[in-house]
Amino acid sequence: MNLMELNFVLNGEPAEILVDPSDMLADILRERMLLTGTKKGCGKGECGACTVIMNGAAVNSCMIPAMKAMGAVVQTIEGISSREKLHPLQESFMDEGAIQCGFCTPGMIMSAKALLDSTPHPDSEQIKEAIAGNLCRCTGYVKIEKAILSASEKMKG
Repeated sequence: MNLMELNFVLNGEPAEILVDPSDMLADILRERMLLTGTKKGCGKGECGACTVIMNGAAVNSCMIPAMKAMGAVVQTIEGISSREKLHPLQESFMDEGAIQCGFCTPGMIMSAKALLDSTPHPDSEQIKEAIAGNLCRCTGYVKIEKAILSASEKMKG
């Protein structure tokens, strides 16, 4: 096995890890860095459960070779809140009942965060487009959309 050194910024902190060039970012985050909020669903970039933010964009980490993260800034669900306070998206998802089984929630929140980072006050169509790659089999999308709109309002102040 030919391991390579991967250096990147993970949740605001420098990270360094040896990886096999064939490793995918989702596997490194979950299995090696123990950031289990990044779920591995389909493994084909179709469900969005593995969504993280890389260099400001929501990406399916199951489709990103780990070495593509060299020098990148990566944020996972674990990196959006502090120990003292949840991110407004996390609060709104709970408040609006947008969580049922929870499997899709981290990826859904990361897609929503990427949207709100670039478009602080999105309309319904922008929200639907931003979460189009995230599948939820429990809640339907009405409560999720409402939670994202609610978080947008919370973040105004």
